[in-house]
Amino acid sequence: MFGIIEGTGFEVIEPEFEACFVGHAHVERLWTGARWSEGPVWFAAGRYLLWSDIPNNRIMRFDETDGSVSTFRDPSNNSNGHTIDRQGRLVSCEHLARRVTRTEHDGRITVIADSYQGKRLNSPNDVVVKSDGSIWFTDPSYGILMDYEGERAESEIGACHVYRVDPDGTISIVADDYFKPNGLAFSPDESFLYIADTGLTHDANGPKHIRRHTVAADGSLGDGAVFAECTEGLFDGFRLDRDGRIWTSAADGVHCLNTDGTLIGKVHIPELVANVCFGGPKLNRLFIAGTTSLYSVFLNVNGVSPL
Repeated sequence: MFGIIEGTGFEVIEPEFEACFVGHAHVERLWTGARWSEGPVWFAAGRYLLWSDIPNNRIMRFDETDGSVSTFRDPSNNSNGHTIDRQGRLVSCEHLARRVTRTEHDGRITVIADSYQGKRLNSPNDVVVKSDGSIWFTDPSYGILMDYEGERAESEIGACHVYRVDPDGTISIVADDYFKPNGLAFSPDESFLYIADTGLTHDANGPKHIRRHTVAADGSLGDGAVFAECTEGLFDGFRLDRDGRIWTSAADGVHCLNTDGTLIGKVHIPELVANVCFGGPKLNRLFIAGTTSLYSVFLNVNGVSPL
């Protein structure tokens, strides 16, 4: 079976994609009303999902137990990407405050990183936590290029880098050769770090790909060869399933890439997608942050547990 399967949203490009979904499952729109949805993150203990509505300066909350949607935090400092750390705490990238923060179990906000060598960060975009407790994030300039998703300002650092914050608070640049580093995620065994570069947004010849870096024991990264080029728009945020496939945002929905970077299938969404994450009790539900709406679809694969 090849092509779009009517009524589901799935498009089979390579036969192996058929094993990734349930034939009668379909894409559901759970909520609409955002201006630019981003950064979904799943909290298993409470069976809820948080995600950002960046221009509206708020974090939204979807409750899986009853399907309700509410505002979790307003204002949110134009938060963008989120993740959950090994203790079950929310870790967030904030455009307006130009920092990465952690929300403690009692609700207090702890600043993880807001500067490098005395210079303010640009506008942290996406973030992941490694099993050793280190926090890795990208820092493009999108939040300081305009007032729509942050506040217009000059870059103090003068470049867009990828950073690692060690458990002792030491911050290091791990990649300095990106135009606009964006989404990032580790492979299931953490031997690779995948990073999207969306430099095409501000340069007609800029990159629109994901690169794959080897991760050394000391936390340094290999050079990072191009893993996949986006065929529709740009790769933004993405997550991996337990078998190492990448489920990534694109202009026409979600693209599924196998472990060698081949595009094997798509989940079509009727608007631009920014980011995704796995959730549900079995981590077999893909939550999809479309431009104005939150979508989901049940799959026949399971996401990598963040804990």
